[in-house]
Amino acid sequence: MYDLIVIGAGPGGYEAAALAGRMGKKTALIEREYLGGACLNVGCIPTKTFLRSSRLFDECRNGAAYGVEIPPARFNLAAVAQRKNRVVAALTRGVEGLLKHAKVDVIRGTARMASRQSAQVGADTYTARNILIATGSRPAVPPIPGIGSKSVIDSTGALSLTELPASIAVIGGGYIGLEFAGFFSSVGVEVTVVEMLPAIAAGCDRDISGRLQQALKKSGVVFKMSHKVTAVEDGRVLCEGPDGVRSTIEAGCILNATGRVPAVEGLGLEDIGIDFDGRGIQTSDQGKTNVPGIWACGDVTGRRLLAHAATREGVTAVNNMFGKKDRIRYESIPSVIYTHPEAAGVGRTEDELKALGIEYRKSVVPMSVAGRFLVENEGGSGVVKVLAGTRYGEILGVHMLGDLSSEFVCAAAQMIEMEMCIEDMVNVVFPHPTVSEALKQAILELAAV
Repeated sequence: MYDLIVIGAGPGGYEAAALAGRMGKKTALIEREYLGGACLNVGCIPTKTFLRSSRLFDECRNGAAYGVEIPPARFNLAAVAQRKNRVVAALTRGVEGLLKHAKVDVIRGTARMASRQSAQVGADTYTARNILIATGSRPAVPPIPGIGSKSVIDSTGALSLTELPASIAVIGGGYIGLEFAGFFSSVGVEVTVVEMLPAIAAGCDRDISGRLQQALKKSGVVFKMSHKVTAVEDGRVLCEGPDGVRSTIEAGCILNATGRVPAVEGLGLEDIGIDFDGRGIQTSDQGKTNVPGIWACGDVTGRRLLAHAATREGVTAVNNMFGKKDRIRYESIPSVIYTHPEAAGVGRTEDELKALGIEYRKSVVPMSVAGRFLVENEGGSGVVKVLAGTRYGEILGVHMLGDLSSEFVCAAAQMIEMEMCIEDMVNVVFPHPTVSEALKQAILELAAV
């Protein structure tokens, strides 16, 4: 019998398995497809590899602004895909090495819960004192006529294109749709984003999402906001606007980027009484399900569909199942949209604070107060917003727009995780010159109030 069986080898699953292995626990990891999960193979890492190349291409085209004159650049999608494959292969080898070092048994195949202490893979049954479900998510397919046809691609299909289309219609203005919209726009593809909500990047601070939309529009992305897609036909997206007026978008490629949904099907969850629905498996902040000995982490819980959230949830679950008290604080998990410019944030948004009736003060400063931002972003714009409690000055939220913000949003996450106040941060020295100095300036402005 194993101490732990993990079902799913994404960031939450493999990190949890490795931690248990390092604790000296007998651990098995079951994976039906590939180590690293969707994030490493068809999600986070491949898309960021594509975005790095498109950003470099854009910089080459605009090199004269930096005093660098470059002959007309050409974007080679096939070469970009080859580099992506090399990066993924290298990181996959790293995951394999991590699991091997932790003495984790890797079992290939599709798992189904056979009982509260066992999982079946083909004809074999494996038992364990604890089972951690980390099966991740899959692309959502909303009930739109034609969206499931072969003419419509999802994020995985977008990463498999062999040549650039002349135009693309992106259905969905969430982080997946926006990152792909930014990528295709940067390499010269005509991009139209159709979003049924009045704002892009749902869950993002409204001020930041509005500024991001303006930046993407400036780069050439066309937005159709508050538009409902009524049908998808070959090369056409049919929509209806808020005023009831119908329109048609012609596109050489159509991308379904309406989000992801927890992968709960085929696991046998209903047979053993686990509390779940289409929104995911219900878990506590310790990673527990309603069934003793069964835990869950990552996208399958439907709580925060982020790779780093999955890792933290997996670690939290392993700590608790083996006697170390731990809990996850979802408000301190940062998020990033890797567009150009980047958007990053952690903690409560202004709308959330208002809805909760929490009194707060805020400071908003331009990224350009940091010399490094001006050096790195000719003609670029950005902003840092800090939200703090009115009475005690506790840091409640930090939201940013501007390239390199992804690299220091973790500092803001630490402030919220450690329940720090403005006065705690005043004497912290931020290195110069860095873009992070914009965050320090926003904090200082609140301290002066």
